[in-house]
Amino acid sequence: MNNIDLDKYFKPDLKQARKRTKTTIEELQFDMNDAHQKIGLGKTYKIDTYGCQANEADSETMAGILELMGFKATHEESDADVIIINTCAIRENAESRIWGELGRLKSYKRQNPDLILGLAGCMAQEENVVERVLKKYQHVDIVFGTHNIHKLPEYIETAMFNKERVIEVFSREGEIIENLPKVRQHQFKAWVNIMFGCDEFCTYCIVPYTRGKERSRSKEEIIGEVSELVKQGYQEVTLLGQNVNAYGKDIKETDYTFGDLLRDLDQTGINRIRFTTSHPHDLDLKTMEAMRDCTHVMPFFHLPVQSGSNTVLKRMNRHYTKDSYLDRLNQLKTTVPGISVTTDIIVGFPGETEEDFMETLDLVDRAQFEGAFTFVFSKREGTPAAKYEDNTPEDVKKQRLYILNERINEGYLKGNMRFLDQIVHVLVDGVSKYDDTVLAGYSEHNKLVNFKGDPALIGKIVPVRITQAKTWFLLGELA
Repeated sequence: MNNIDLDKYFKPDLKQARKRTKTTIEELQFDMNDAHQKIGLGKTYKIDTYGCQANEADSETMAGILELMGFKATHEESDADVIIINTCAIRENAESRIWGELGRLKSYKRQNPDLILGLAGCMAQEENVVERVLKKYQHVDIVFGTHNIHKLPEYIETAMFNKERVIEVFSREGEIIENLPKVRQHQFKAWVNIMFGCDEFCTYCIVPYTRGKERSRSKEEIIGEVSELVKQGYQEVTLLGQNVNAYGKDIKETDYTFGDLLRDLDQTGINRIRFTTSHPHDLDLKTMEAMRDCTHVMPFFHLPVQSGSNTVLKRMNRHYTKDSYLDRLNQLKTTVPGISVTTDIIVGFPGETEEDFMETLDLVDRAQFEGAFTFVFSKREGTPAAKYEDNTPEDVKKQRLYILNERINEGYLKGNMRFLDQIVHVLVDGVSKYDDTVLAGYSEHNKLVNFKGDPALIGKIVPVRITQAKTWFLLGELA
């Protein structure tokens, strides 16, 4: 690819990405130009996805766009005419892996100079990432962020026919693009975006910079999408947002919020409704009561706490205290009896003392979580916490993580034990890679269940009596 004037590139600007205005969010409709619909005929693509469910949903959209252009999917990098790496920026080790992948893919570019290599997703929204690509990864042809996936046809056209690098990353609040095509990765479970962006600005998190302002899709679009999935035979939807609890709160003209949406989706005929991710600050009684009343909303809640220390929570800018979190959690458990709750916890946040860590362990004991994603603090350039003084040795952080995980695992096992001799209903995902007579899927409470059964049950919801409870999964038999 020929290099063009660097000033013509649209590079990210984290200061600009931080801005929030009262500007009305624009809703646009995707419409592919006729000239783009045959560009990919006879050609193939491969998308590698890293990170959260939002990235997986974005990759489904990229695949939908590419297939509208005529491209066909391939699993082999050596056969691909377009390779897109859809990236995550939440932790440093995730980024390190991407740099290694970009270096490895350079050999395919040598073998096939016409190969188009793209870098997309949250990493692309970071200033230092784009600068590094420009200087050290000349074989990367396209760089685009989270706000402009709908412009992928233009980027492919420019890279393919003009032989120019395309670097276009928008640092803005974002729009809502409807009518985007998707190639869904599952035949009976689907991701459904209900909102985009985040306005919480936790001091350790890059997401508000990479994903933009909180902006909710219209209820009509969401209900229409889920209703169409029901017609197509889907059994389960997972509603996606960086903070689903904030759904609708950006639309000042109405009081229609997340609890209202759950009630309406419960009437669509979809068998299972899940959602992720939630912020404790925005969890309200309306949502809890909807979970209690709605037959198809699953009794599972992932409610990230991050720390049990009020001092650390304040430095994280989490907008709640240990006690207020526990109060909200107890209200949830009282309103929705039997609900399973999991969480996220960071250890080794800058300034975390041994006393702070003990507060976290105390919260874990009191909260009775049935699982958690746990992490050592990862410094993200551009966030306030990246500049915080951090004197805790790495070996101390790792030891704290080990101790925390031991405590969390106790909760995993205890949470699973309560289903012994109970009948749960499992949406069957597939067969074991070790034994094709063993099926696996998830119960209403999001418990992984393994049991003997016919592969014809894949994609169906079946009753299973639990016979054994392990730390990470349940064993059962068809009831």
